[in-house]
Amino acid sequence: MATLSVLDLSPVPEGSTVAQSLKNTLDLARHAERLGYHRYWLAEHHNMPGIASAATSVVIGHVAAGTSTIRVGAGGIMLPNHAPLIIAEQFGTLAALHPGRIDLGLGRAPGTDMLTARALRRNMEAGVDTFPQDVIELMNYFAPAEPSQRVRAVPGEGEQVEVWVLGSSTYGAQLAAMLGLPYAFASHFAPAELEHAIDIYRSRFQPSERLSKPRLMLGLNVVAADTDAEAELHFSSLQQAFVNLRSGRPGKLPAPVENYAATLDPMAKGMLASALSCAIVGSPASVKSGLDAFVNRTGADELMVTAQVFDHAARVKSFEILAEVNQSLSKAA
Repeated sequence: MATLSVLDLSPVPEGSTVAQSLKNTLDLARHAERLGYHRYWLAEHHNMPGIASAATSVVIGHVAAGTSTIRVGAGGIMLPNHAPLIIAEQFGTLAALHPGRIDLGLGRAPGTDMLTARALRRNMEAGVDTFPQDVIELMNYFAPAEPSQRVRAVPGEGEQVEVWVLGSSTYGAQLAAMLGLPYAFASHFAPAELEHAIDIYRSRFQPSERLSKPRLMLGLNVVAADTDAEAELHFSSLQQAFVNLRSGRPGKLPAPVENYAATLDPMAKGMLASALSCAIVGSPASVKSGLDAFVNRTGADELMVTAQVFDHAARVKSFEILAEVNQSLSKAA
């Protein structure tokens, strides 16, 4: 079976606060570590009231300091928003503080709307078009410094930071394959080009000093509960959040609503069916069959699981059920 990891957007539920969300993030990370999850990733999003992980490297430090063995990292840092040297210094610092545990996933999307991206970058001329060069520059800062090197990442140089390319299209697959890097595909919210991206990455992969063969991670929504009905109720929070975001009304994570999907018009239903097609929602038995089918279909090496659940205790329980299900599948295999 595939290795399981956690993607946490540090959701801010309606009626709650950023401070509480960050406490929940650390609590979930400690549970994930105890349950045997391999990584715990945070994501960079800006100007979104329902996501508390905008200062991603800061939250990574918070989580890494509060855990001891689980790998912690970014899924991801939106590199066009930052100078590569700054990210090398930030993640070099994290790696120095937490040796052998820090991951750096790199994306080329802004992680926000274009007005906010302009506020972040100031200069919009440097952006997605320079992403490949920026990735290479960043990785070079992690290499041991050359004697004549005038610009160095301190901390950063010589640090063991595991670098991933993230993507929701075939662009990232091509770049990861060309550079010989592990690749994470955002199938948890943009699954349209999943099969095509997988094929491109695996068929075009060029071994590198960092990686000898392809390593594929896929994003997956999993909401598990004691019954299918309970899981569907929890899942309605993410459904509402998606509809609100696509309607230009981003907000905090809504409370669950009974039979929410039945209230939607056909266009909204179609949008959800497309965007959230890589979702496994249900009882332990339903999750087991869904997980087995997804791994067999994709051959993923690792699953980056996210669960936007309103109630924190229910979110923790969802990850507990998933860990138990995966363990039973591993024993069966």
